[in-house]
Amino acid sequence: MSILIKPIITEKATRQSELLNAYAFEVNTKANKVEIKKAVEAAYGVSVEKVRTINVRPDRRTRYTKTGIQHGKTNAVKKAIVQLAEGEVIDIYSNM
Repeated sequence: MSILIKPIITEKATRQSELLNAYAFEVNTKANKVEIKKAVEAAYGVSVEKVRTINVRPDRRTRYTKTGIQHGKTNAVKKAIVQLAEGEVIDIYSNM
């Protein structure tokens, strides 16, 4: 089971990494905070102070087409915001 799926690179996540030293990752939906902390420390060689998780619900959409009503939804994902110790840095762009 792979814990870390991919880093989240958005304007808000970049601002958090610059100001608060916190990085955002998309993680496995079954992973807990302890597993996420160990995975980030092993993958990037940093010390993690705090982990916050967010379960993002799927978006449901309805489309009206010629053949009838089409129902669909996106996948549910889990995000983790990892705050590092003072002086620690993750260079996300070099590890991609």
